[in-house]
Amino acid sequence: MAEGFAKIKISDQYNIHSAGVEAHGINPIAAKVMKEAGIDISNQHSNSILDSELIQYDTVVTLCGDAKDKCPILSNHKNHIHWGLKDPANATGSDEEVINFYRKIRDQIKHKIDSLS
Repeated sequence: MAEGFAKIKISDQYNIHSAGVEAHGINPIAAKVMKEAGIDISNQHSNSILDSELIQYDTVVTLCGDAKDKCPILSNHKNHIHWGLKDPANATGSDEEVINFYRKIRDQIKHKIDSLS
């Protein structure tokens, strides 16, 4: 979701790359709530990144604790921003509760991306 918003909002200022500690497919609920916001992320794909690759980036943004905890090299990165959002993939409850949680995180990410520009 962050990549989708960033590519719309700040890609004229930055080269946007999205990655995590593990590569996964696009979450269909994330794609659905982003489509509600007018952004199609269905063609995005998840990439993994190695600690040794982080040095090439001017700024690294982590969204949830899992990424921050599994990438200890980030504490030495020259410009690391951590937003500390809850991972929507861990949402539980009814279908409606889960999708509402995704919407909440989507909106928090949009706000954070807006604050970068």
